[in-house]
Amino acid sequence: MNDRQLRPVQASRGIPSYEGSRESALSTNRVLRNTYMLLSATLLFSAAMAGLAMAMDMPYLGPIVTLVGYFGLLFLTYRLRNSAAGIAAVFALTGFMGLTLGPILSMYVQSVPNGGQLIMTSLGITGLLFAGLSGYVLKTGRDMSFMTGFLTVGMFGLLGVIVVGLFVDLSAFQMVISAAIVLLMAGCILHETSAIIHGGQTNYILATISLYVSLYNIFISLLSLLGGNRD
Repeated sequence: MNDRQLRPVQASRGIPSYEGSRESALSTNRVLRNTYMLLSATLLFSAAMAGLAMAMDMPYLGPIVTLVGYFGLLFLTYRLRNSAAGIAAVFALTGFMGLTLGPILSMYVQSVPNGGQLIMTSLGITGLLFAGLSGYVLKTGRDMSFMTGFLTVGMFGLLGVIVVGLFVDLSAFQMVISAAIVLLMAGCILHETSAIIHGGQTNYILATISLYVSLYNIFISLLSLLGGNRD
């Protein structure tokens, strides 16, 4: 065996093998940190917009306006995801969703017994779920990519239920639908967090939107469950 054979392959390239993995880890940590920072900021902004809507006694915009506004701003955010303007689009989307949430919260406070307590309970459970689910993935490092197909089918199913609900009264099934949404969104949090730490999601703007929407839907669904299936 000659000297060339004894020489490490990495030395011939001039870059140690650990350098690539180190850069990958730094990139992952950066995406994770930026995602959580932006998510925190958007949640606070969304809460402020919800509070403003409640203070102004803003009327409920209706499901059609809400869906059109949501998907329009979501499309805009996706288009701008690789630019600084994408951050502004994220705040526009989450602020709009906060405004649509305000009238719902006002209804609970004004019309539902212990409505304020229900809101705080739902908020607390949502926070604990997020901390537990994301913490589990970060701690174990499990790859949740196997959930992709299930979550995709679930999201299309959820969209179908929303569309049908615009024309058909589904209030009799609201409890089941709400519970299914909580489970589906919990799976989305696991999947998105896993995608970030394993390099499947490298855009913190898109990661923030995914986690925000999951938290929003969990909170709304928990309100419905705890509120006893009120309209």
